[in-house]
Amino acid sequence: MGLAIARTLAAKGCNLVITGRDEQALRRISRELASAKIQILVHSCEVRDPQSVDDLFRVLRRQFQRLDILINNAGIAHANLTVDKLPLPLLQDVIDTNLTGTFLVTQAALAIMKRGGTIVNNLSIAANRAFAGCAAYNASKHGTLGFTTTLREELRPRGIRVIALLPGATDTDIWKTLWPQAPRKKMMSPATVAEAVVNAILLPPNATVETLEILPTVGLL
Repeated sequence: MGLAIARTLAAKGCNLVITGRDEQALRRISRELASAKIQILVHSCEVRDPQSVDDLFRVLRRQFQRLDILINNAGIAHANLTVDKLPLPLLQDVIDTNLTGTFLVTQAALAIMKRGGTIVNNLSIAANRAFAGCAAYNASKHGTLGFTTTLREELRPRGIRVIALLPGATDTDIWKTLWPQAPRKKMMSPATVAEAVVNAILLPPNATVETLEILPTVGLL
């Protein structure tokens, strides 16, 4: 989903900072988008590690000085496990990535984001629903929704918009972990979600989409 959003932003002429943990994938994405006639900074980052986040933003400031759009997209899931069988390290790993990572990157971004900026936090519909066997994932997304709504109120005076993205079932690799047998042909494409996100970002400065919930026409699957 993050790659689809990057492609859509590139098509609009946006310079990009692309990050993740897989350096080989980052190089491949950089080559793909190189023909878009935009500046692209590719830098690996572990969003759970404050030092790694600081390193990313140090490099970002050298090349771009400011940040107009932040897409918090890093997220992981876990196999279907009831609470009595959920290992604590797995719970901590999911929450550290999905919630703490969003906090660390957002905090670093705010130092260089000015009025008119937009923050999009990719949450999933699990942010306001409960799915049995997904306690760590549900908790991380509910917590990140609370963080997002608080952040929005804090940033209103600064003229920075905050969008909570709540996509339903989207055909991405996360289903290999969540539900390997999921009916992926019934799901939305990442490109569909990306188009909606970028349209929300491009609204006039005096308007905003606060919560963007997108579902497949078949429902929740």
